[in-house]
Amino acid sequence: MTLTASPRPAAPPAPSGAPSWATLLVLLTGIFITTLDFFIVNVAIPSTQSELGASPSAIQFIVAGFGLALAAGLIIGGRLGDLYGRRRLFVLGMGLFTLASAACGAAPTAGFLVGARVAQGMAAALLMPQVLAIINTVYTGEHRARAFNAYGMAIGFGGVFGQLIGGVLIRADLAGLGWRSIFLINVPVGIVALALAPRLVPESRAAGGARVDLAGAALVTLGLTAIVFPLVQGRYEGWPAWTWLCLAAAVPLLGAFALQQRRLAGRGGSPLMDLSLFTRRAFSAGVVTSLVFQMTMASFFLVLALYLQDGRGLSALHSGLIFLPLGIGYFAASMRSGRVAARLGRQTLTIGTLVVAAGYALLAWTAASIGDHGAIEWIIPGLLVAGAGMGLVMAPLPALVLAGVQPRHAAAASGVLATSQQAGGAIGVALIGVVFYDALGAHPAGRDFPRAFALGLVLLIALGVAVAGLVQLFPRRVND
Repeated sequence: MTLTASPRPAAPPAPSGAPSWATLLVLLTGIFITTLDFFIVNVAIPSTQSELGASPSAIQFIVAGFGLALAAGLIIGGRLGDLYGRRRLFVLGMGLFTLASAACGAAPTAGFLVGARVAQGMAAALLMPQVLAIINTVYTGEHRARAFNAYGMAIGFGGVFGQLIGGVLIRADLAGLGWRSIFLINVPVGIVALALAPRLVPESRAAGGARVDLAGAALVTLGLTAIVFPLVQGRYEGWPAWTWLCLAAAVPLLGAFALQQRRLAGRGGSPLMDLSLFTRRAFSAGVVTSLVFQMTMASFFLVLALYLQDGRGLSALHSGLIFLPLGIGYFAASMRSGRVAARLGRQTLTIGTLVVAAGYALLAWTAASIGDHGAIEWIIPGLLVAGAGMGLVMAPLPALVLAGVQPRHAAAASGVLATSQQAGGAIGVALIGVVFYDALGAHPAGRDFPRAFALGLVLLIALGVAVAGLVQLFPRRVND
């Protein structure tokens, strides 16, 4: 069955002089709850496993199923928004995400929860690219820069505060729901956003009619799955042969996708991804930079949670409270990042990544110094520094990467950017898992968490320095 887009022209963007900030609030609500659900589930794993009797494999898929479905569907979701209307896809994605969240909260078995988490990820893949695309078409000039900064802050808050919010909800045990509340809290939020979106969010789409490139969709989905799935599962399975075969298969699959896209564009068709996007240095350098930086973010949240809960025996709530200084540093830097970026441009990212690396170095030294029994509060300065660096990077990065992208490619470009971030997160978690767990196993007691945490941070410091180098590939003028 072939889907055909309506041949109606693109809807005009909202007036650039006075864009509605209520529109932005609705959009950021969507990006916040989808980002939050990627991170918040970690704190609920012990109680989920206990109540549902989930096997270790099921627990892995409860965490990984969301990210896998999200990464595989983002490019397709972005292209569908360009063709069929970005507000329409935002509303559809939000509606499906709300339903999937309700299903997660009501899950009677671990298998049902895994399926609902995959559905959540697929819904988020429809929703997330539209947010950046709508911002890129509705807002202009200074308003756009502020909107992109707010977008970066929303993503950062979802990641940084996910542990704290989850710990508070589980501790509060609202209506006796326990871990289910971390999913059910999305339902009223989603309903409000669905009610407001048709009135506050303007519609836009690429001009003219086009078909959905189903062959390209199949190739890119298989290619991305062949990368993300073995990276997520490989360490848990002991890196069997099938993981390496999957990774090897990703190369011809993605190569075939690129060739098919080029041929389709040459015939005057409508490819899933316009490869000409990568001729812009700001976009191509930005996608690579985003991928490597996200490798440091996702993996850091993982090893910090493991260090606090498994290594130091903190409860979900206490662990979440330790994350709070990270959020304070992030918030303070994010609020000032727009002014810094206006003066320093791309070098804001350089400074931010080096500050993050400095924060990791301070954390590694502190963890090694306090050992297993020192006061955990000594890591707070390192968290503040790392959070500030994250705020300097996450807030201005989308604006720098998407500068100069034509409105007709806005959602597709946003999908590519978001896909690079999800792939980076999966790769980073796989790499940090090798270092962290190997360090644990090397100790006679198998429980030297401070050493494992510090060694994992050394890897992240190296990646941070690499990001600072990649930023220099950005053009001096981001519209180039």
